[in-house]
Amino acid sequence: MKMFRPCLAEFLGTFFLCFAGIAAILSTTKAVGSGAGIVGIALAHGLALSVAVNAFGGISGAHFNPAVTIGILATGRIAPPVAGGYIVSQLLGSTVAAIACHAIFPPEAVTEAKLGIPLPPEWAESSIGMIIFVEFILTFLLVTAIFGTAIDERGKAVKIGGFGIGLTVTFDILAGGALTGASMNPARSFGPAFVFGDFHLHWCYWLAPVLGGCAAALLYHHVLLPEEPEAKS
Repeated sequence: MKMFRPCLAEFLGTFFLCFAGIAAILSTTKAVGSGAGIVGIALAHGLALSVAVNAFGGISGAHFNPAVTIGILATGRIAPPVAGGYIVSQLLGSTVAAIACHAIFPPEAVTEAKLGIPLPPEWAESSIGMIIFVEFILTFLLVTAIFGTAIDERGKAVKIGGFGIGLTVTFDILAGGALTGASMNPARSFGPAFVFGDFHLHWCYWLAPVLGGCAAALLYHHVLLPEEPEAKS
């Protein structure tokens, strides 16, 4: 039961993010025609994440992203068994969200958008270095925002964690969505790829976010966080 509640929170929070994001992408297809465009897609991801962070942050810490969990693991702030449980819960949350969207939306929309799998446009599919570099930067910015607003006590005092993290995802998608799909999150990529059956370039969307998340976590933990005062003898 000790692990159940945090893992359930991670499942639900990841479902929030992935259902909103995938549904927004499918809604912009010609088959549905919402007309929201990349701005609507960015807002759907950002708003859903903001709500999920505020709803579940007190239960699990609101990772909702294997890259975040691995980055926090790299700083020793979470035990490996807990991190493993979180990652499994995140992948399940994304997969269930993808299954739900696959069932809800017309097949034409699912096929046109490849179920919302974050991928580069055709002209950039051979630019592996660009994909990895962009996803690294986007995830680095996201994890830096998470540390600054939700882990650093100086940032937590401002009480804008969910808002700041959601806005970071929003501007990351606006900045990089047209280049790579702006996943920043292996779980966000995994669910639709698993359900749609397309793992093309999928490894890039694990490698780059994990590297970017670890780099941001280690930098913030070792450089930007204040040193703890020495214990008095």
